[in-house]
Amino acid sequence: MARQRSASLSSNTSICRYQSAADTTDLLLGPAKTTHLHFFLHDTLSGKDPSAVLVARGGSRTPKPDDPVPFGSLYATDDVLTEGPQRESKVVGNAQGLYISSGRAQLSLVLGMDFELTDGPFNGSAFVVYSRNTVVEHPVGRELAIVGGRGKFRMARGYALLRTHYLDNNNGDAIIEYNVTLHHH
Repeated sequence: MARQRSASLSSNTSICRYQSAADTTDLLLGPAKTTHLHFFLHDTLSGKDPSAVLVARGGSRTPKPDDPVPFGSLYATDDVLTEGPQRESKVVGNAQGLYISSGRAQLSLVLGMDFELTDGPFNGSAFVVYSRNTVVEHPVGRELAIVGGRGKFRMARGYALLRTHYLDNNNGDAIIEYNVTLHHH
């Protein structure tokens, strides 16, 4: 019986230590905040200076009309973020990372991207998206997961609601509207 009490006491001590660490999060990182962001991402695959370039293509798949990003295509990106849908709008940041075409029957992407803001009160801060983007299935509205952040978005979590503003099915160029909700410290 004495052994059971010792085990129980050890177990409770661990729980108490864990709860103490959780209670100090606000003290160490500051209070939790919610931030809403709105911008447009310009993903350009065509022209002399594309913002997304092909890194690898799976199998014998090649781009064709209505399938500019065939299944298995991996792209590296350095996309511009602007206040409005026009490319001449004020630049507010960039999105760097990778996406892979993951849908065999229709355009669907898996994104791993870092969205850094370069203007305003969050200049130098970034959040990270890692999620599936079902472009064709939900062109009017889709949701991506926000899994982290840095700077003023430290420990970010949240979601981004996307709407396709423009998509050229021949070359893959796109302008995507982002409405982002971030919970961070």
